[in-house]
Amino acid sequence: MNSTEPLLEWFARNRRELPWRREPRDPYRVWISEVMLQQTRALVVVPYYRRFLRRFPTLSKLAAAPLDDVLALWSGLGYYARARNLHRAARAAGKKLPRSCAELRKLPGFGPYTAAAVASLAFGEDVPLVDGNVARVLARVFRLSGDARAQAWPIAARLLPRGRAGEFNEALMELGATVCT
Repeated sequence: MNSTEPLLEWFARNRRELPWRREPRDPYRVWISEVMLQQTRALVVVPYYRRFLRRFPTLSKLAAAPLDDVLALWSGLGYYARARNLHRAARAAGKKLPRSCAELRKLPGFGPYTAAAVASLAFGEDVPLVDGNVARVLARVFRLSGDARAQAWPIAARLLPRGRAGEFNEALMELGATVCT
């Protein structure tokens, strides 16, 4: 058993059922959820996510929509730059999102976290991701001080079980969101 197996087993037993976690993972839906989840709790995001996908079920529908429609549907979630970046990236991506973290990073609004989330969760790329929850978990486990988020990236990369990056990343996020708060 490797050192990540207990976390993965815990996640299999305790993961929350959320609409964006349905298999098979659609890259567009993963992306929308990850952007909505930035600075916003999962339970708040659920109704917005469902409404957004009813109106913009595909990347091309989002790209073709007027920005004002996107912003109107985003109303109440705050941080409107997220909605603007979604719209800009949808237009830049064309018919589908790139499959690699490196290519995703070239799209507007795709920073290290969002690119890694889509690449690992939707495409199975072996890349770590660090959000506030992951940084908090790793800071406590490894007794990090100072800029824990910056220090957490290389630690997450070392821990990453090859071939299970998406599951591992999601397990760390879930642990930070529900237990290590």
